[in-house]
Amino acid sequence: MHIPDGFVSVPVAGATGLASALALFVACERSQEAFGIRRAPLLGLTTAFIFAAQMINFPVAGGTSGHLLGGTLAAIILGSPWAGMLCMATVFIIQAVLFADGGITALGANILNAAVINVWVGWILTQTLQRLFGGSKGRLPLAAGIAAGVSVVVASIACAIELLLSGTASIAVLPAMAGVHILIGVGEGLITGGVLTYLAKARPDLLPGEQEEMRGWLVPVVSIVLVAGLLSLVASAWPDGLERVAEDLGFIDLAEQVRVTVPTPLADYGIEGLGVIGTSIAGLVGAAICFAVAFGIAKIVSPKSA
Repeated sequence: MHIPDGFVSVPVAGATGLASALALFVACERSQEAFGIRRAPLLGLTTAFIFAAQMINFPVAGGTSGHLLGGTLAAIILGSPWAGMLCMATVFIIQAVLFADGGITALGANILNAAVINVWVGWILTQTLQRLFGGSKGRLPLAAGIAAGVSVVVASIACAIELLLSGTASIAVLPAMAGVHILIGVGEGLITGGVLTYLAKARPDLLPGEQEEMRGWLVPVVSIVLVAGLLSLVASAWPDGLERVAEDLGFIDLAEQVRVTVPTPLADYGIEGLGVIGTSIAGLVGAAICFAVAFGIAKIVSPKSA
């Protein structure tokens, strides 16, 4: 759901950019209590994992693919939707600037959809379902999985509204985006529930409310390396949900008419001349940069006494 340049109008880009900037400012203020000695590396690891996981597109019906968005998963692991917002925003900024994935002019819209709407819908719905399910920690993966799937659909509708307000597409974009992202949301829910089930059994120290100290970095780091360096090589080449809708409704060419790019050797998650090895290197470099930037953000916003 990375909106490219050319899909949103200047007024929509400006309004969403302002809204995203204000939301992230508040997130920085409200995230202070979420970070301590333990939470700084956890924010970095979570951000690196979300970046790596988003490289893996899985096929859905009709020659369309999707990938994990991750807002719900990030918020739950970090124990705070505010921290989840910082995680997701970091991923989308690095993707746009270093990997040409998502438009620079559409960055505000992408952050609003993925780092604000997606995170908060997933977080609020997870808490609501948890109460309905009796508050059992064992039901958290189920609640989060359902919430994650719904949050993807809601974020896709927000994206469709932005395209509609920009004059990019007709009202048909609303059911088209919602329909394809219902299928993608199923994958989102399964991945989110699966990851949380694994963490609850094998690494409860990586979940909030459990141990105060991480037991080690080996498993998280190896997981990130495997996802970014190896699993990314088998990602589906089919167009994602937004691309498929743009092709079907006839506005895909707008992405070529307006392109604002930052010169980068990592564009499109590869390195020229290196083939699949370049994809692995790009994924590993991106994950490392995500960790470093997020870790730095955690140190900056954490209380001085942390």
